[in-house]
Amino acid sequence: MSAPPLPRVILYNPRNAARPKPILPLSLLALGATLEGVADYTIVDANLEVDPLQAVDRAINESGAPILAVTVMPGPQLKEAVPHTRELKLRHPDLSIVWGGYFPTQHWDVVLRSGYVDWVVRGHGELVFRSLVEHISGGGDATSLEGVAYRTGSGAEPVSNPVAPVPHPEELPPFPYERLDLARYVRPTVLGRRTLSHHSSYGCPFFCNFCAVVNMVEGKWLAQSAERVAGTISYLADHAGIDSVEFFDNNFFVRKSRTHEFAERIRNLGIAWWGEGRIDTLLKYEHATWKLMADSGLRMIFMGAESGSDDTLRRMDKGGTMTADKTIEIAALTRRFGIIPEFSFVMGSPPEPDADVDGTIAFIKRLKKVNPYAEIVMYMYTPVPLSGELYSQAQDAGFSFPDTLEGWCDPAWEEFSQRRSTTMPWVSDALRRRVRNFERVLNAYYPTATNPRLRGVRRGALRAVSAWRWASGRYELPLELRALHRVFAYQRPETTGF
Repeated sequence: MSAPPLPRVILYNPRNAARPKPILPLSLLALGATLEGVADYTIVDANLEVDPLQAVDRAINESGAPILAVTVMPGPQLKEAVPHTRELKLRHPDLSIVWGGYFPTQHWDVVLRSGYVDWVVRGHGELVFRSLVEHISGGGDATSLEGVAYRTGSGAEPVSNPVAPVPHPEELPPFPYERLDLARYVRPTVLGRRTLSHHSSYGCPFFCNFCAVVNMVEGKWLAQSAERVAGTISYLADHAGIDSVEFFDNNFFVRKSRTHEFAERIRNLGIAWWGEGRIDTLLKYEHATWKLMADSGLRMIFMGAESGSDDTLRRMDKGGTMTADKTIEIAALTRRFGIIPEFSFVMGSPPEPDADVDGTIAFIKRLKKVNPYAEIVMYMYTPVPLSGELYSQAQDAGFSFPDTLEGWCDPAWEEFSQRRSTTMPWVSDALRRRVRNFERVLNAYYPTATNPRLRGVRRGALRAVSAWRWASGRYELPLELRALHRVFAYQRPETTGF
């Protein structure tokens, strides 16, 4: 006798107001893939809805689904997920509400103490979630469910079981793209006129102590084969007419042989692509592989430079063979092959945030001399709940996380989640202004290539007006640049995407 079907599930993707265009809800596609054939489900993407709360409520009422799964990233998405979840629990008291994603993985106890979230799936949750659906349907002992956090009763303290092993993405079923109207997600970017996103690997083999990925994978990196990834891109080209793709892997370029084979397989598709990588790993690639990547359509690589100080890199646990000089080296290498590097910097680290900022600014100016086409993305250091030297120094300086979901929705913590915080106790207002003023001058003298509306005369005007500031190092009160940025609707990829 076959097992009875699992109950219907609503998969909900709260709106990310920071992005002007919706992107594919990859996390929900991953969950749905494991439910195909065993449970019916409905995907509700708030980014496509005029009234997301009513859309979810209607889906629950029409289907009678007893389970709502919500994927939650910190920042704008969390800000919408909290009131919507709270209201849906009031309307449907018997609804089992499950949260998963980066934020609940890290802050599962705060999530469960809210009283309106019943379960948290921690880590990579595809298989865990299916097991949880089976548990909710049939009962049983929750203590046996790896990767699940829960409360044992009203008023009880939250409990978390051990995080489940990361499933190998090659062994998981393909995404059910037919469940979505792909045309609604195709968007123009700097890469092309018809861009979609994909995720082809899990994790990263490094332990940088400012990175939330470490909590979820603990140094593991598992990837789909180059053949499967290329097949997916070919499918999206055939069924959605894409000419470009963003890979949201935490570290796409870990294995050179996989990258080389993938580039070889898509070289004739005419697809431009973007991915995230690590500087010291990519420097080990032979020039033949770099040429093949460029020929296959690789246009940009996002890399964590983080700092111009080797001492700071050590305190960040960057590991491997990472040094500031290697950032300079790869800036020159990418320029040679016509690939734009995007370098992120984490600024204002304790215990000497002023010296850290000044040193990083000087390093960025040096970097721009080597490769003026390099994109620079600057964040303020924000702790993640990990052990490590930087986090300990942050705690010593008076840092602590909110202890309620409503506290996390405060605008100051929304900024924190996007690494734009203005409330770090070790960073003075004067230092924050120095960083923002320098960023304003940098973005004027070297306007981002990721804003497709910023071309020709506009770029020339920004560069001409900011030239004296860049040359002299006078960054204070750039009022004229602020006005031009406003007139030109200047946007940055770290806050709006491409």
